[in-house]
Amino acid sequence: MSLFIDISNKIGDFKLNISFECGDGVSGLLGASGCGKSMTLKCIAGVMKPDSGKIILDGITLFDSEKKINLPPQSRKTGYLFQNYALFPNMSVRQNIICGLNGEKDRAVRVRKFNEAVTMLQLEGLENRKPHELSGGQQQRVALARILVGSPNLLMLDEPFSALDSHLRGQLQIQMMKILERFGKSSLMVTHNRDEAYLLCDNIALVDNGRVVAHKPTKELFDDPESRQAALLTGCKNVEDARKCGEFEVEVPAWGVRFMTAKPVRDGLCAIGIRAHYFYPEVESNRLPVRFTGELEEPFEYILQFRYENQTNAAPDVWWRLAKGSRGAAMPAALGVDPADVLLLYE
Repeated sequence: MSLFIDISNKIGDFKLNISFECGDGVSGLLGASGCGKSMTLKCIAGVMKPDSGKIILDGITLFDSEKKINLPPQSRKTGYLFQNYALFPNMSVRQNIICGLNGEKDRAVRVRKFNEAVTMLQLEGLENRKPHELSGGQQQRVALARILVGSPNLLMLDEPFSALDSHLRGQLQIQMMKILERFGKSSLMVTHNRDEAYLLCDNIALVDNGRVVAHKPTKELFDDPESRQAALLTGCKNVEDARKCGEFEVEVPAWGVRFMTAKPVRDGLCAIGIRAHYFYPEVESNRLPVRFTGELEEPFEYILQFRYENQTNAAPDVWWRLAKGSRGAAMPAALGVDPADVLLLYE
């Protein structure tokens, strides 16, 4: 599968200028609420018409403003799972799923596809229930079944876990991984949750204010976000202005420190990032004295706030996250950072 999208759209003061390509596997659109992720899905599905640009799926042009091409949603071979699942409340599970087979005239094929979807999504015994008689996870699986019986070439998931209680999400994320593997085609998932994106997506396009600011395989993106905005969107808590002062050395004026780096520092460096889990008392590299200033307790971790010896008053505290079981009786006098964990940011 290949999806190419390069579109512009304006609604009120918001401008969407989105451009990316993706192939097989699960691709993610990760960004804050209101950044244009769901609008992008709606444009691909044909629910919304962009002002200009192109959308091409598997070599078939779904939309081209110059050539006046705009295929209707039912001709695009895309499946769109809405945030609220959009099940028909007065219909049974069976009837909801069969709605996805309206274009299939062969009764035997309809029965086969229905039974395959019920088995695949573990809905046996629920066929005669109404949506209000189902749990949130069961409703989600019914909505997916309705989509999958239509054999879409692209499955699009819009915040698939946002309507679920937090205690259900972990279990349902594992179920979703299995469903996407069985689907066997390409999927595009919208989420504002970086943990969900990391777990489920093979590659991620980071979206900020209507545009893609980074697009990489998932692990590469988190390991080396490259830009300040990408570092922040992937959850880096410690991002500060920096400048190059050697081939493998950077200076962070606000912290009053210098760090050695594993990668060569290119010209154009604007900042560095250090993830809150990357500080260690036992690491000798980039080991510097610190003074602890605050503490936040989470169920399984501590967030310890500290300042470097020569840190400026205006600079915010640095964050260090550590598991509760790994905390010692006394606070360390210094913390080190592996040179490979110093993220070099250029935009």
